Amino acid sequence: MGGDHASGVNGGPLRLLVLQPTPYCNLDCDYCYLTTRDDRAQLSLEVLDAALERVLGSPYVDGPFTLLWHAGEPLTMPPAFYDTASASIAAALARHGLPPDTVRQSLQTNGITIDADWCDCFARNGIHVGVSLDGPAFLHDAHRRTRTGRPSHAAVLRGIRWLQQRRIPFNVISVLTADALDHADALFDFFAGHGIAEVGFNMEETEGGNSSSSLDRPELEGRYRAFLQRFWQRTMADPGLVHLREFDGITSLACSDQRLERTDMNHPFVIVNVDARGNVSSFDPELLGVELDRVGCFAFGNVLSDSLEQIAASERFQQVQREMAAGVAACRSSCAYFGLCGGGAGSNKVFEHGRFDGSETQACRYRIQLVADVVLAGLEQQLGLSAAA
Repeated sequence: MGGDHASGVNGGPLRLLVLQPTPYCNLDCDYCYLTTRDDRAQLSLEVLDAALERVLGSPYVDGPFTLLWHAGEPLTMPPAFYDTASASIAAALARHGLPPDTVRQSLQTNGITIDADWCDCFARNGIHVGVSLDGPAFLHDAHRRTRTGRPSHAAVLRGIRWLQQRRIPFNVISVLTADALDHADALFDFFAGHGIAEVGFNMEETEGGNSSSSLDRPELEGRYRAFLQRFWQRTMADPGLVHLREFDGITSLACSDQRLERTDMNHPFVIVNVDARGNVSSFDPELLGVELDRVGCFAFGNVLSDSLEQIAASERFQQVQREMAAGVAACRSSCAYFGLCGGGAGSNKVFEHGRFDGSETQACRYRIQLVADVVLAGLEQQLGLSAAA
């Protein structure tokens, strides 16, 4: 496993390499955190090969990891790009004497252009697909529209039907805004009715280009809790129809009595992020390229000129790492939920508090605390340890 290096940074092992094929996106979602989605830069083969060499030649690789194509709309690049990229990945692994299954490719897409050709591309390159879909059309189309203002829901469903027909593995990520909080049944029925079994909820966050969230009002926490309680009731009443990532994560920790000491997003080089121009960061993918007070642009080097070890040794990187570690320590000493989140994500802390060394955020209350309360209460009720709500 990754350990102490000459840089003094205890990092890795790498579990996620996020590569940005392009910052450009063909949608204009009103809650998007990306500030560069008009930028049509494209990841070159030179930058891709350099990124692979920097990562595979680093001390942070110890076993399989996921390569995620993300941060922009990956399918604005053609299928041929992913064929070439997959060949480059295979060649790089061979050069380093690593087995082909060291890298598992995944891709996060808005899904509006998925068709037979894309399904062929996913199948031949072994790419797992994540689709962004906010549930029924009245919720999805309120926020996820094209650049000309047209709704995108029908196109996403068409793409999902292609994935299902071709048996391409996929999951769905839904962003929860204030609009969704009174519609737990509609969301559950929508996913179940369309055969979408693997779902994750991302709350709308204040970060990057999204300067405020519809969930910012404190009075909404009660509605959010009620939403989660109803969704839990539906998943328990119809087990197996819809698996919610958040429920499964808390349940697995509770049932195994595991505790997290940290998360991938606050420990260096467990996640490595590379944008289309080769700029490198670690920690949260959402931070890559964002301009932050006191830190400036959140990129620590470039794969064309810097190794990960050189980046780790830089004072700027170590300053951020020290502040991240202080934030984890603050959470450990003050929060009863620490074992479920490992100190939270630095992006939420810096966007909500202006620093990485803070503790509780609205994001952790919604993502961890409220979910944990609902799941643990539900498990106790199932075990007969508490009265029915």
